[in-house]
Amino acid sequence: MKIEVYGKQGCNLCKSAMKKVQHFLEKWGVGTEHEVVFMDVESEFGAAEGDFHDVFHIPTVLLKRDELEVVARWDGGAPPSEQLESHIRRQAPPAAA
Repeated sequence: MKIEVYGKQGCNLCKSAMKKVQHFLEKWGVGTEHEVVFMDVESEFGAAEGDFHDVFHIPTVLLKRDELEVVARWDGGAPPSEQLESHIRRQAPPAAA
């Protein structure tokens, strides 16, 4: 899974959202299984990706199964930890028997 946090450099709410996502992934023991990426909407690439995903508020957090499939999104703030955990656990591959 890939988690993209859309925001701007110098945005404290964006930095907080990024830290919160990373903190909870580590707390749940899945920090190395998921890539967390900051997408700067003021850069050419970040702006293009933000346009593609209809990002109008920052921070916006997208949980993606692959480059195109968004399985969850939170606009204007960090995701509540319960919702993030629910989506992360739901998308996890089944444990080997």
